Amino acid sequence: MANLSDLIISHPEVRSYVDLERLVIEAAKSGMILLYMDLKPDFPDTPRDWQKRLELAFYKADTPKGIRT
Repeated sequence: MANLSDLIISHPEVRSYVDLERLVIEAAKSGMILLYMDLKPDFPDTPRDWQKRLELAFYKADTPKGIRT
C-alpha cells in the first residue's frame, strides 16, 4: 500500500495532474496493489473528479487488456 502523498513527495518531477496520472499508472504496472488517496493533488490542472479518475487509471493499468471493458 502507498499513499498518494508519498508518490508525489518521492517524485518531485511531477508538476501537473497529467504527470501524476502517468505516475499512478506506472506504480500500478510495477506491482503496487493499493493506493490510498490521502490528499487532493495541488496542481492547477487537477479536475474535480480527480479521485475517480486516478482510481480508474490505477485499476485499468493493472488489468490485462483482454479483460478491460
